[in-house]
Amino acid sequence: MDLTELRKAVKEAELVDAHAHNIVAIDSALPFISGFSEANGDALSYAPHSLSFKRNLKDVAELYGCEKTLHGVEVHRRLAGLQSISSTCFRAAGISAILIDDGLRLDKKHEIDWHKNFAPVVGRILRIEHLAEEILNEELPVGSSWTLDFFTEIFVGKLKSVGDKIFGLKSIAAYRSGLEINTNVTKKDAEEGLAEVLHAAKPVRISNKSFIDYVFIRSLEVALLFDLPMQIHTGFGDKDLDMRLSNPLHLRDVLEDKRFSKCRIVLLHASYPFSKEASYLASIYPQVYLDFGLAVPKLSVHGMISSVKELLELAPIKKVMFSTDGYAFPETFYLGAKKAREVVFSVLCDACADGDLSIPEAIEAAKDIFSQNAIQFYKINYSVKSSGSENRVSPNFVKVNGNDSEDDVLFVRVIWSDASGQQRCRVVPKNRFNYVVTKNGIGLTFASMGMTSFTDGPADETNLTGVGEIRLMPDLSTKWRIPWVKQEEMVLADMHLKPGEAWEYCPREALRRVSKILKDEFNLVMNAGFENEFFILKGILRDGKEELVPFDSAPYCSTSSYDAASYLFHEVIPALHSLNITVEQLHAESGKGQFEMALGHTACMHAADNLIYTREVIRAITRKHGLLATFMPKYALDEIGSGAHVHISLWQNGQNVFMGSGGSSRHGMSKVGEEFLAGVLHHLPAILAFTAPIPNSYDRIQPNTWSGAYKCWGKENREAPLRTACPPGIQHGLVSNFEIKSFDGCANPHLGLAAILAAGIDGLRNHLSLPEPIDTNPSSLDAELQRLPKSLSESLEALKEDNVFTDLIGEKLLVAIKGIRKAEIDYYSRHKDAYKQLIYRY
Repeated sequence: MDLTELRKAVKEAELVDAHAHNIVAIDSALPFISGFSEANGDALSYAPHSLSFKRNLKDVAELYGCEKTLHGVEVHRRLAGLQSISSTCFRAAGISAILIDDGLRLDKKHEIDWHKNFAPVVGRILRIEHLAEEILNEELPVGSSWTLDFFTEIFVGKLKSVGDKIFGLKSIAAYRSGLEINTNVTKKDAEEGLAEVLHAAKPVRISNKSFIDYVFIRSLEVALLFDLPMQIHTGFGDKDLDMRLSNPLHLRDVLEDKRFSKCRIVLLHASYPFSKEASYLASIYPQVYLDFGLAVPKLSVHGMISSVKELLELAPIKKVMFSTDGYAFPETFYLGAKKAREVVFSVLCDACADGDLSIPEAIEAAKDIFSQNAIQFYKINYSVKSSGSENRVSPNFVKVNGNDSEDDVLFVRVIWSDASGQQRCRVVPKNRFNYVVTKNGIGLTFASMGMTSFTDGPADETNLTGVGEIRLMPDLSTKWRIPWVKQEEMVLADMHLKPGEAWEYCPREALRRVSKILKDEFNLVMNAGFENEFFILKGILRDGKEELVPFDSAPYCSTSSYDAASYLFHEVIPALHSLNITVEQLHAESGKGQFEMALGHTACMHAADNLIYTREVIRAITRKHGLLATFMPKYALDEIGSGAHVHISLWQNGQNVFMGSGGSSRHGMSKVGEEFLAGVLHHLPAILAFTAPIPNSYDRIQPNTWSGAYKCWGKENREAPLRTACPPGIQHGLVSNFEIKSFDGCANPHLGLAAILAAGIDGLRNHLSLPEPIDTNPSSLDAELQRLPKSLSESLEALKEDNVFTDLIGEKLLVAIKGIRKAEIDYYSRHKDAYKQLIYRY
């Protein structure tokens, strides 16, 4: 057999590490030797005499080029530093995505976002027992006490609050009471179990079987609701585990329970030494999948090969997945990846020799095991390459302090963006946030969603007044430590009529609702990546009065302009990085004191959230230095304008399906991509009422300013409002995304993306097609092309005549938006210089 192609496929396969844990700081109290063994205490001293230890230590030493002893490797680690060794390990491992269970207690562990320094895609797996323990370890207000119902409300609520942000749940029931889960545990037994848990000293460690079973079942219910998989520890582990109870056959009651027949379950660690049992379960239960991390690389070579072969004896290849189970030390990720490639190659070679597989089938199997199975199973929006910008300029190895204690947090800012695109917040003490706001929210008047850019009162014709109150409900998945000020956190809020009941005027809910329609009807996800343009202004005294003028006067992409502002960006970019926001590139723009910062693309809800936080970071850090950053479209009428160009792509099962598949693709995009883009083009005049929401927006959208003034589209045509893009790395003739230029910094990003989505859905539903692209300056075809709205009045009229948005965005929300836009038109037509005050609002 010629194994050249198979060897090449295994060697070059991109790896999706679907089960791993946090890396710890270099000075963690955790001994480095523990990365080689599941033993602890005195037993750990015997680890160097195991086959796997000797092999793995040699592999690490060879990677580092250091002495092949434990001492030699430890000395190299200390001298090189964590960032350097992590870079070396992950680059050698070839891992492109990591899903991290952050519930493992490790000394000085880094937060999940820190790991994005080393892998393009990093997501979270939530450990349910850890969450339950965190809840029970919290101090209750005086006079309160735990009940099962109270615990359940908080526990389920927290699971639901992150259900659409995580990639899966995980249970370590095997470590506590075993896998023989009672799916019909009674409330009485669970209450008694909770009482037993609470009777023990803090910190709480859940070990009562009835209570663990109860937590497991409630978690499965949430997993079903959000279509999340459940990872389950099976087989071997450290000595806390009774391995007699970790045989996956004990899960029969769960697997047979019809309530959970659609709940996808992953048996971790190859269930070793119960690999055959795991293979059997995966072969007869459609919901059971397998992961061989930990068994590879912790077993001997023979043991690893035998275990993976046993998994494949009965289990479908499409159900077997790679992971490293890496933890604490970057070397564990490298070893897991290295040995997995070697073991899978050996197993597939034998399968080919035995006649079970052909070489092409073995190549496909390798791709499935290493990445494709996990991408589809965990619904990973796998998109490593940039969708919207040429070069990634994310700072390498920015140190993020993952050990900040929450104990010193004093306040939490609860942030929302209203229908006029202004970002506002309420600030509450941390303790009140934890015990009141997370459950009951913050009261806010209906009028808040009817406010305009010129006054803090509701506009007429919005049907919103000071009568009526909603609840701002924090989305805990968006809660972050504020990077520019100490002892504060911030979180984005949803708007509810009452906790659990979304308010129809909520911008985030509008985007969530339209995204669900796209997913349900077409099985598509829309990704977005924003380019932020903004001016930095400084105050000077002129004739005894303070005046704001540009930060500098250098031209487009000026090195001196960037150099002058670099001290700001040395704070801005690490701050964004700490919020898990990727910066792909930045440069000085054409305006005096103007800059552009391009963000990485991600699912549209995250993209909108990220844009809000990005504006907060830029404004706060420039303000800290006595400067002012403004995102308003045209802060000076004789200056170039600022936009918030957004790049859009469509994804399905982790693949970019906006892009065409070859030379036969019309315009380089798929049929789905063309229909979606055609819908956006068709409805673009009405979309402008969302994305260019104030009269000043139209001072920016002018011919010959690269802002898109005519209703057309073009291939790499920066004068067109819709531009299809073929960034580096994309095959010539194909396009990976399209850019919308008619989007600015006064737009609420959730409402703007919801409008784009609604238009695209209409294009898909009606199979709209595109006209021919414009390959010249549209202004030269003025007589042939329709001009986009020249004013907010015209875009508002277009919105009134366009019925598509009523059903998809919501009639009441549209009435409010139209009322606000009408008020903007009336006010600024009577106050010609009032736009100058907008630099303080946007």
